[in-house]
Amino acid sequence: MTLHVAEEKADLSLSGAIELLAERASTLAMPAFRVDFDRVLSFRNGAFVLSGDETTIGLQVLHQRLGDALDPTPRPARRFTPHLTLLRDGKHVEEHDVERIGWTAREVVLVHSLIGQTTHRHVARIPLG
Repeated sequence: MTLHVAEEKADLSLSGAIELLAERASTLAMPAFRVDFDRVLSFRNGAFVLSGDETTIGLQVLHQRLGDALDPTPRPARRFTPHLTLLRDGKHVEEHDVERIGWTAREVVLVHSLIGQTTHRHVARIPLG
């Protein structure tokens, strides 16, 4: 589940950027919380996702707080639709309810995705709570 994407900065090395993001994310003040998804649907970009309404409020709060920690530049609230991408496919599935799937979110993991290589390295873990 992606909460934010950090753009590469020309003036920082990769290790410097990771260190800066990890330092900023470590200031995140948020308790552990329950995440529940209760429906599936397809987004226009071909993503087939788990989603929910009031069951994802914790993710919405975490998204905003994490964004503020990573980039403290004042700006309006960022648009975010909490979801978990299951796969990408050209077939469109209309939104419908499914049996609730949930867990307790206890940490945020900073991940370095190597674009085009389907490789994801965990570079920092920030506990919630």
